[in-house]
Amino acid sequence: MNSAKERLVNGIVKENPTFVLMLGMCPTLAVTTSAINGLGMGLTTMVVLALSNVFISLLRGIIPDKVRIPAFIVIIASFVTMVELLLQGFIPFLYDALGIYIPLIVVNCIILGRAEAYAYKNPVIPSLFDGIGMGLGFSVALTCIGAVRELLGAGEIFGVHIMPESYVPVSIFIMAPGAFFVLATLTAIQNKVKIAGEKKGKDMSKIQSGCNSDCMNCSDSGCTHRLYDEKAGEGDKK
Repeated sequence: MNSAKERLVNGIVKENPTFVLMLGMCPTLAVTTSAINGLGMGLTTMVVLALSNVFISLLRGIIPDKVRIPAFIVIIASFVTMVELLLQGFIPFLYDALGIYIPLIVVNCIILGRAEAYAYKNPVIPSLFDGIGMGLGFSVALTCIGAVRELLGAGEIFGVHIMPESYVPVSIFIMAPGAFFVLATLTAIQNKVKIAGEKKGKDMSKIQSGCNSDCMNCSDSGCTHRLYDEKAGEGDKK
């Protein structure tokens, strides 16, 4: 599953970091008070994810296995610093809105997870598209959550007033609890669509968790669960 199209579909649909894998919850819940904030954080993460995947893939034959995690963090931190300075210089309003969550991209489990599970074990081009796909999936999820929260909490989307003048904004949706309500609702809708499709006999395999730990039937050679079980099996044989 290494073609560009497959990696993009994998990140946006099958293994969407937010709605399927439930990763990166800190920025997901914190910065999605508006659609523009969600889109900005998603695209910023996508740039860091794609570039770090490329460099980690290029250096996978050089980075010693025992120090790979510190090496990943150094590479990711370098790109985060570059992106942070660019945002501060050219998009200051977005930099101010995202605040402390930009440096926290360094320890975002989506980026570290893709570095460990995919980029460190695969060639450069598939790793690039894996990063783009995961980043786009993250961007779509954050933008959707931000749009719903902004619409219900302020009557706007991307700063454009949508609701009629008589609409009274439900301010809780742009507060912390609103993030949980919207995320839970959107995830529930996705699960309902999947279950309804399965009952009708449709192939809903593209909407599922990225790994069910069924390593015996897994075809992903880069899966960390499978590699761990294979190493354990080799140890038992010895």
